[in-house]
Amino acid sequence: MLRDNGFQKVKLFDPEDSTMNALSKSGIQVMVGIPNEMLAGLSSSMKAAEDWVSKNVSSYIKDGVDIRYVAVGNEPFLETYNGSFLQTTFPALQNIQSALIKAGVSSQVKVTVPLNADVYESSSGKPSDGNFRMNIHDLMVSIVKFLGDNGGPFTVNIYPFISLYKDPNFPVDYAFFDGMPASPVVDGSITYTNVFDANHDTLVWALQKNGYGNLSIIVGEIGWPTDGDMNANIQYAQRFNQGFMKRVASGQGTPVRPGAIDAYLFSLIDEDQKSIQPGNFERHWGIFYYDGQTKYQLNISTSKSGTLVGAKNVKYLDKKWCVFKPSVNLDDSRVAPAVSYACAKADCTSLGYKTSCGDLDARGNVSYAFNSYYQVNDQDNRACDFQGIGTTTDRDPSTSTCRFEIMIEAGSATSWRLEAVGLRGVGLVFYAFLPFLLTLL
Repeated sequence: MLRDNGFQKVKLFDPEDSTMNALSKSGIQVMVGIPNEMLAGLSSSMKAAEDWVSKNVSSYIKDGVDIRYVAVGNEPFLETYNGSFLQTTFPALQNIQSALIKAGVSSQVKVTVPLNADVYESSSGKPSDGNFRMNIHDLMVSIVKFLGDNGGPFTVNIYPFISLYKDPNFPVDYAFFDGMPASPVVDGSITYTNVFDANHDTLVWALQKNGYGNLSIIVGEIGWPTDGDMNANIQYAQRFNQGFMKRVASGQGTPVRPGAIDAYLFSLIDEDQKSIQPGNFERHWGIFYYDGQTKYQLNISTSKSGTLVGAKNVKYLDKKWCVFKPSVNLDDSRVAPAVSYACAKADCTSLGYKTSCGDLDARGNVSYAFNSYYQVNDQDNRACDFQGIGTTTDRDPSTSTCRFEIMIEAGSATSWRLEAVGLRGVGLVFYAFLPFLLTLL
């Protein structure tokens, strides 16, 4: 699937064995990640770092996996972590680098730390006033120097969607690449018409002010979700990702950092078990549905066809759905607890205001919840009982916008948490966590 779409790079959040083996001799470059929970152990033990590199880098390189980067942690300085990883990230980075040198692979494999864009800021909102966040300034400069000394890139995750999600007054057009917002950001001789350029150049200025203006930058994650919020929809996702692809293909870069952009699209497929603490949209970042089928047309210049190509030979379970029994009233005392249970155990993030299933009536909402749970449990008849108020049907209850999914066969595919697809080549990010694909849109 990755090769059919011309993706040249992939970013993994975890070196899961079957995923790594699948990438062997694929011609796809790999960034392999270390989870934040491992940073403490790696920071305090050189042997732990050497063992990790031996198991997750050296052995796979010998087996033909083209590993280019080790991502030490994932957004470890995110403000919502309240400093949990401030003391362990840099020492872990240093130990992994030393382990790569000892293993003799440091000329090929470089270290980096994927960081959220909140590690830098601008007091005025203008990129030229950018600098690293005050409470981590010295730590950031130390990491940046270390990356520069060892040939590692600065990896940053930039999400214009989040700006729109968090601020109802955020100008919508400023999130995209194809228009002139009513109030562009004017910074000296430069007029910024989109938030990506402004955000990226704020980082460039932060690097310049601290003496590292030439450090290479990788956009470790960028994308747009398609469900779970009023601004998370297929139209906006296509508009944003196509605009970004066009920008990458142009080679123009940003106003302060012209040239090719190295970036990873987030993400390959949807994830039905991802935390929704930030918002229901978190399970819908994929440029493909849970089954590897395309959500929308996206022109990728490196692919054979120019547009996205879905996964082949996907096997599904029977065409059966679980729905709310027509003879049962909505005010039945069994309904509310049954729906709560189903949504807690499965995925109901497509239900809500202006989401893909927002057109369902109350009975439809119940049916959607029941079916989600039923499919997650591989269409086990017991998973459609709900104390006698659920029933199976062979009639598809989907609407023009709301898909009642059918699960794929458990053994027919490996699950991916693909975080991104790498661009300048095109890359994808992904995660390998679940024993099989469970995402239900």
